[in-house]
Amino acid sequence: MSLQSMMDSAESAPVASRRRRWRGCLTLVLLLAVVVGVGVFLNQHRNLLPIPLPEGCQVDTSDGIVELSVQQMDNAGTIAAVAVSRGLPQQAVKISLATAMQESKLQNLTGGDRDSLGLFQQRPSQGWGTPEQIGDPVFATGSFLDRLVRIPGYAQLPLTVAAQDVQHSAYPDAYEDHEADATTVAEALTGQAPAALSCTVNGVGHAAAGPVGSDALQPGAEAVAQRLTKEYGGTVKPQAVPTAAPAASGATPSGSDAPSAAPSDASSGLVLEAAPGSGAGLGSTQLGWSIAQWAVAHCQDLHISSVEFGGKAWRSSQSAQGWQAVGAASDASAAGGPVRITVAAQ
Repeated sequence: MSLQSMMDSAESAPVASRRRRWRGCLTLVLLLAVVVGVGVFLNQHRNLLPIPLPEGCQVDTSDGIVELSVQQMDNAGTIAAVAVSRGLPQQAVKISLATAMQESKLQNLTGGDRDSLGLFQQRPSQGWGTPEQIGDPVFATGSFLDRLVRIPGYAQLPLTVAAQDVQHSAYPDAYEDHEADATTVAEALTGQAPAALSCTVNGVGHAAAGPVGSDALQPGAEAVAQRLTKEYGGTVKPQAVPTAAPAASGATPSGSDAPSAAPSDASSGLVLEAAPGSGAGLGSTQLGWSIAQWAVAHCQDLHISSVEFGGKAWRSSQSAQGWQAVGAASDASAAGGPVRITVAAQ
């Protein structure tokens, strides 16, 4: 290679290098501009991008605010329902909830200290039942209440004393730490605080649907009815809603026996009504709110898409908004009629 050629090559190399770097910088600038532009657009049109909500449940009463996971509230609802089914005072619900909060954090644990199991960390070796029985929250709650009610004057005792008399814990004073939260949750789940319990969810899934029939509950609604009966006993009377019942379109059939319009989620769901019965020691309206908030607490477990009672409705599709007032079509429920529960169906 000639001297002149080498000099020409040396002079041209830096120029090519600078051009490549400039093209790379230009590409990066353009990419950043696109990213910023997309971010601005999505921020201005958030409804175009489904953003998952932080799921969880909240009870908000004059006594305070308690936040729990959906599964924790599901278990709390079961504990309260079993106590209500026995006609026990609200103090029994508070003691039960505070105990489960301390023992398991309201989780149905499959293990624990030694052979302890379940919501209340009960031990098969101590006569609480078989592992399978203790793993059933309804059975476990019933066993706890069986021993609680045998304590003379338990409802007048300090909560921590009553709980300890049942549990015989190595930490007898720990139950007191949960008394305030248990009081707040009990107020909602016994119906004393209407529309105080709400759960925020991204979805409730779908229940299986069977052949359409006007006189029987569909499988998904039947599952809800069975759980209601198991947990509330005879204090609740679930019944099928005729398949001709309209969705919430603002139109209501004429006639005194015409069903009230269901929340909008019911248009593709399975509907049942849970009529508050007697024997729980609660008025029908208070028991109705107990059932309604129980249903919200069980929304994911039982695929419940909407609950309506007392002139208000909770809808899974609008769960972040909590309970909302419904129109005049629901006057029957506002007057203390049955709780209307809709199950999401495929």
